[in-house]
Amino acid sequence: MVMRTRQSQRRRQVLSRERIVETAIELLDAGGEGALTVRALTERLSTGAGAIYHHVGNMNELGQAATETVIADALPWPVASGGGAGESGGAEEAGETGGAGETRKAGESGRAGKAGESGRAGEVGGSRGPRERPEDRIRAVALGLYDAATEHSWLASRLAAQLTREPWGAVTPRIFESMGRPLRDLGVPRGDWFTTTSTLVHYVLGATSQNAQAADDVPGGAPPDTEEVRAAFLDTASRAWRDLDPEEYPFLHDIADQMRAHEDRAQFLAGIDLILAGVTASRPR
Repeated sequence: MVMRTRQSQRRRQVLSRERIVETAIELLDAGGEGALTVRALTERLSTGAGAIYHHVGNMNELGQAATETVIADALPWPVASGGGAGESGGAEEAGETGGAGETRKAGESGRAGKAGESGRAGEVGGSRGPRERPEDRIRAVALGLYDAATEHSWLASRLAAQLTREPWGAVTPRIFESMGRPLRDLGVPRGDWFTTTSTLVHYVLGATSQNAQAADDVPGGAPPDTEEVRAAFLDTASRAWRDLDPEEYPFLHDIADQMRAHEDRAQFLAGIDLILAGVTASRPR
């Protein structure tokens, strides 16, 4: 009886909700959405379906938890911003007092603090955050999302689905808050906060979705020779553009070589800079 009790305790210690979520992420990374099944989880964790459902209500909840965990690592929760141009101190204090803490609680991942300490994606939430330029914090958030979606090809579609179907969930508020605070600090008029933030968020998700789709189109996902596959694809596309009638397609003919040589991450960041340039140019003076 004592031995059986100790074995049960060990199982409970090993099979936690966090461990199930981590395993779900591993399965998603390895095989995409179709790889995350109860059978795959039970085999990987050497347990039964009942034990899985004891920790997570259903597979949809597990998928949401996996998304929240990845985003919590990618986007450390922002602390005090640089001094809101449109507000006094309320929003700044939220990063250190209960306001942001309550929002962070919604993610229930518990890992955002570690990400903030490491400085990944954002010095957004690190000790230098309040002294950084808003533009730098926005770039950090955008690149944090981009890199996370590049590392986890299933993430972009999950983010888009949660944005459109469940904007009140844990992920969308975190993204909007992380992107919106520095936009506010740039001096965007209060009436334009939602539209401006939405534009940035949609650009980020659109770009990451496109890259994720490109990886999914490669048989088996992202093989070790992805760079070679990408280079061959771009070379084919470039030659096809150059072969077009230069009188009918003069612009495509001129940029064919640029398209072949472009780097996705740099192009993504250039898009962020274009949006920020427009925000800066249009703000009241």
